[in-house]
Amino acid sequence: MKMMKKNICKLLLIILVMSEVRAEDVGLMRVDREHFIPFYGNGFNAYWLMYVVTDLSQRSKISSAFEEASNHSLVIARTWAFRDGGDSPLQSSPGIFNGALDYVISEAGKHNIKLILSLVDNYNYTGGKQQYVQWARNDGQNIISDDDFLTNSVVKGYYKNRIKAILTRKNSISGIAYKDDPTIMAWELMNEPRCPTDPSGNNIQAWIEEMASYLKSIDSKHLLEAGLEGFYHHNKKNPHFEVGTYFLRNNQIAEIDFATVHSYPHQWLMGESDEEQFLFLDEWLSSHIKDVETKIQKPLLFAEFGKSSKDPGYRTSARDEVMAAVYGAIYSSARRGGATAGGLVRENLGDGYGIVLSRSPSTATLIQGTVQEAQPGKAYVIYSEFNPTSTKPSSLLIGTSRTATNWNLDEHQPVFASLIEHKY
Repeated sequence: MKMMKKNICKLLLIILVMSEVRAEDVGLMRVDREHFIPFYGNGFNAYWLMYVVTDLSQRSKISSAFEEASNHSLVIARTWAFRDGGDSPLQSSPGIFNGALDYVISEAGKHNIKLILSLVDNYNYTGGKQQYVQWARNDGQNIISDDDFLTNSVVKGYYKNRIKAILTRKNSISGIAYKDDPTIMAWELMNEPRCPTDPSGNNIQAWIEEMASYLKSIDSKHLLEAGLEGFYHHNKKNPHFEVGTYFLRNNQIAEIDFATVHSYPHQWLMGESDEEQFLFLDEWLSSHIKDVETKIQKPLLFAEFGKSSKDPGYRTSARDEVMAAVYGAIYSSARRGGATAGGLVRENLGDGYGIVLSRSPSTATLIQGTVQEAQPGKAYVIYSEFNPTSTKPSSLLIGTSRTATNWNLDEHQPVFASLIEHKY
């Protein structure tokens, strides 16, 4: 417990607010070895967007969420580009889908929010790979397992058709094809791909290789990530189970532009103490940062993390310790010019992970902590691809909205700061 408190006390949370370079100026993103160009990724997950976008009476919530996120200097939102089958689907049957996503992309663009759009779910909450497999069964395919999503040629054809339809769609509001839209930062092949029926990891590896190549053949402008949680292949760094993924090998695929990690030790190590879960988290964070920097050599985004208030015996202090550990790892890596490119906290959808700052004063203090003993660290120059003559802003506003300090880039290099949680 002393180690946990020490980590919280050491945590320095700094917020980058770009005084002269805005999200709408930077255009399409790219990577330069281990770093995103043009910026580090402050953002949040907002899965609920696909639940409300098909209801016209609820769409104002999307606009309000993006506006508030923009006001808090959050620049990335990760959300679903799927809702397969079921009620109010985006895709009612293979290749038949509506244009509700147009509104989400358009509104994000208006508020200078970049989007990471996931193309299918590993789970069946919104249809996911289970729905694709069922569609294939309905078409006469003899499919035994949902994991055949990765290997069955008919199912893979459905998914490729979905990729092509999404990427080539022209937004009915903006008139811009998705594959050309700078509001989109990256595509995600699947949310948390798993294949427990193939512990070798070969099926997921082959599927990522095939689908990444196919997607990039249509859209080579946007970034691409696989959607991985970060599990290793037969490695003691894993929790006590295997899911058929291989963090290093999967992310070394040429078409994958950056790696992702999810962090949920309280789910993965149920029944173990907070101390044991925290020790696992600390090793989970440090090992992935090290492996990305030394072996994968691409940017690393901590795409999901948190601790649910619905967990048995939940304590706010335990959640704060998890948040401090993740933010501290992000800050430490980026401050020294490492591969960690940012993090995305969970949006509040009543699942226990969202953080409403007004109701969580200790977490709010942690996340909105002021700058203390900040030292300059390495970072890469922020610039606009659409205006290459403007290579850097003259200054960055560093700190909270109340205690900001203006750093001149001629004297200092910017240090990264983690996120303020968006409240919905």
